[in-house]
Amino acid sequence: MRNFRITVSYDGSRYQGWQRIGNGQSIQGKIEAVLSEMTGHKVEIHGAGRTDAGVHARRYVANFKADCRIPLDRLPLALGAQLPEDIAVQVPDDFDARFDCTKKEYAYYVYPSKMRDPFLTDRAYRYSYPLDAERMQKGAQFFVGKHDFNAVRSVGTPVKSTVRTIFWCEVDQNNDGLIRIRVCGDGFLYNMVRAISGTLLYVGSGKFEPEDVARILESCDREEAGPT
Repeated sequence: MRNFRITVSYDGSRYQGWQRIGNGQSIQGKIEAVLSEMTGHKVEIHGAGRTDAGVHARRYVANFKADCRIPLDRLPLALGAQLPEDIAVQVPDDFDARFDCTKKEYAYYVYPSKMRDPFLTDRAYRYSYPLDAERMQKGAQFFVGKHDFNAVRSVGTPVKSTVRTIFWCEVDQNNDGLIRIRVCGDGFLYNMVRAISGTLLYVGSGKFEPEDVARILESCDREEAGPT
């Protein structure tokens, strides 16, 4: 049995998330089915973490063990020939996706406009009011560091602690007006980054001051923060 690390890119529009749950469509389930057929035995993949339904990934890391005779440099081609068009795989080596992971980054995209843009559908959240990206960047810095993030999480899977470390939280805007919110941490609570993004939207629209983020975190009260 060899240990394989795979780096997966996928469009999550049709899936319930990375993880296999019941009979729903999942990235994990699709790749496991192809690998099991290729190797002739059941293959289980371990991913770096769960994702919500509809989330896309540029570089999602997972690993699996298999008795696979296909040369390593040809494995991505063999997988790609059988996977659907919205999932792609690259294959480095010697890795454990859960235990070797040191940082995870989410990027959320926001398009402040009253008009729909068909090229951004399912790629960016359309916000119908003007946003000040500089205010959002100032507010974002209060999320950086080791904090109790209970104020920006939804009730979901039970956790031992709501303390996490955010390495960076950055907001930028390109020439077309698309705003990107990047949050990198050692781990995230359920809906944590979505709630951070919603809070920063309120900062950018003037409903919150940038400095309010510190007060919101200290409150540990989900009602104080912005929407998910």
